[in-house]
Amino acid sequence: MRAAALLFALTLTTTARAQWTLQPSPTTADLRGIFNVGNGIAWASGTNGTILRTTDTGTHWQLCTIPPNAEHLDFRGIQAFDATTAIVMSSGPGDQSRLYKTTDACQTWTLLFTNPDKDGFFDAIKFSDSYNGQIPFEGVLIGDPVGGKFTIFVTRDHGDSWRRWGVKGSGWKGPCGERDAIARKDETLFAASNQSLIFKSLTSFVFVSGGKSGSRLFLSDYSDWDGPPCSTSFLTSTISTKTKSDSVGAFAIAGTGWDNWLPTKLIVVMGDFGKPDLPSETILLRTRDGFHVPFSGYFEPSERSTTQPHGYRSAVAYDPATRTWITVGPNGTDISTDDGRNWRPLTPSRDEPADADKNWNALSLPYVVGPHGRIGILNPSALQPQP
Repeated sequence: MRAAALLFALTLTTTARAQWTLQPSPTTADLRGIFNVGNGIAWASGTNGTILRTTDTGTHWQLCTIPPNAEHLDFRGIQAFDATTAIVMSSGPGDQSRLYKTTDACQTWTLLFTNPDKDGFFDAIKFSDSYNGQIPFEGVLIGDPVGGKFTIFVTRDHGDSWRRWGVKGSGWKGPCGERDAIARKDETLFAASNQSLIFKSLTSFVFVSGGKSGSRLFLSDYSDWDGPPCSTSFLTSTISTKTKSDSVGAFAIAGTGWDNWLPTKLIVVMGDFGKPDLPSETILLRTRDGFHVPFSGYFEPSERSTTQPHGYRSAVAYDPATRTWITVGPNGTDISTDDGRNWRPLTPSRDEPADADKNWNALSLPYVVGPHGRIGILNPSALQPQP
């Protein structure tokens, strides 16, 4: 045990090789969305209506046709299902937040949904996993507060149509909590990487907030399709207190080990995008066994990072093969092998560009994307234990 502990302590004092291999990119747009379908297929998205697609594990990236009237839109989220089908989300005030869908490998796009709220702003979109290779039919779309409530839209037909969460958005309160996700003053969401939300089904999705009012975790408690008495409600938990800055909060969340309807572990990545070189913080949440208990009973006491990531981080992911968490941001990349308690930086080797670990926005292993069309793919050796 002492030898193992000593080895672990030594690894924390060293850095690992970055091994982000930069890939040829056909664009200089800022990329914010990335989705790895698998089998060599991945899609990416960004500013100026930019959408990219690869079918050969990133050796070549195709510049897709821009959706209609989307030349100036900022596509911050993309959900892909196979080599031909994807839905892309733009983020912006009012009707600049939209959803488009392609079913012909991005040759043509159909406008699915435009934000109906003039004060709204889309932040994240997620779908459930595919079922027997079919396109998943359930999905959720979340946005900034409008009228004191986070905006939430859901689909049950593969994203072709969307409806508001709950019955008439009533804000009903009852024994299960609040029907709508009620926002505090100055509470918001961050559309940094399409990762403020994780989704398994309409009975199980979680999102995180930020801003001056602090950060919270919202858990859906959905028992039926708008059925009485306790469907379409939310349970909340505070994960950080008030701050003086509206650029501080929870930017990304990832889970692993799904047990029924919740992941057994959640990592929440905190930070300040206004001060990207300040160390950020991560929080580990472990779920308890059991159903329909008070919200405080869903999670063990949270554990905060001891050795923090060395800058603002906008995305986080988990590699189950090596049991490694990885988080990225403008000034670098960090990994953790102890569930976020301690993080260590990945740094470039002598054979890599000096900035190979930096300038990243979004992550979908093994891919990472960033400003100016930047695309990388992770070499598996980067996550192996280092001497």
